[in-house]
Amino acid sequence: MSLDLNTLQAIAVTHADGVWTVTLNRPEARNAMSATMVQELRQVLALAEATPGSRILVLRGAGGHFCAGGDIKTMAVARQRAAEAGPGEDPMADSNASFGHLCVAYANTGLATIAVVEGTVMGGGFGLACVADVCLAGSTAQFRLPETSLGVVPAQIGPFLVERLGYSEAKRLAVTGGRLNAQDALALRLVHEVHDTPEMLEAALARVMNDILQCAPGAVAATKTLIAKARLMRPADLVAEAALVFSRAVQGQEGSEGTLAFVQKRKPRWAPQ
Repeated sequence: MSLDLNTLQAIAVTHADGVWTVTLNRPEARNAMSATMVQELRQVLALAEATPGSRILVLRGAGGHFCAGGDIKTMAVARQRAAEAGPGEDPMADSNASFGHLCVAYANTGLATIAVVEGTVMGGGFGLACVADVCLAGSTAQFRLPETSLGVVPAQIGPFLVERLGYSEAKRLAVTGGRLNAQDALALRLVHEVHDTPEMLEAALARVMNDILQCAPGAVAATKTLIAKARLMRPADLVAEAALVFSRAVQGQEGSEGTLAFVQKRKPRWAPQ
């Protein structure tokens, strides 16, 4: 896949040693999510997935904020197009679905994903925090689910709120226009760690990345897929498939290297995927 990272308008991207750092880069708008940002986030994920050796994607925001949700200007443009649309056309639904496809793509990637959230985490930004495998928060993080207070619906992030928080808490936050500080989010397990200073947050990120890199990339991807299915299936219905996944892993290159490394008391050397 061809994508010039130097031409990106709404995000900034760096990558090295299998780690992609994707920064929402509209600090003047607290990184509100424009149509361009949605498109670029999907393009970069596809590029990372297609690049051999990719292991981790870190998602964070510029200027002390993570993401203020959907961009009002993008919604205004979609509303105008909807007013001018012909029968059977719904540009507003198309715009909303585009963000939904973004969330699904990040939720389903075989790469390990980490969200580092600070400052404003609203609406769609709240949803992205829920999508990530690991969410690390600074003590400044303030979460808000304002859609119902604005007369709209947290449509695309709803399923991910339920997945992360459970039905009861997701419903409570949605109907109250929920507000959470970092410690509240930790108590609900929306985030997995909270750190008081930027230095501590960066140290935590380095630690989590190092932990992930010790694991086999193929095993991580297969485990994510199996766990995702486990949300929706009875354990008894997953036994046969899980056994096949395990068998392939044990007999594959990663399983052979991992067990040999354990016996030899050394770190495994994982081959790039």
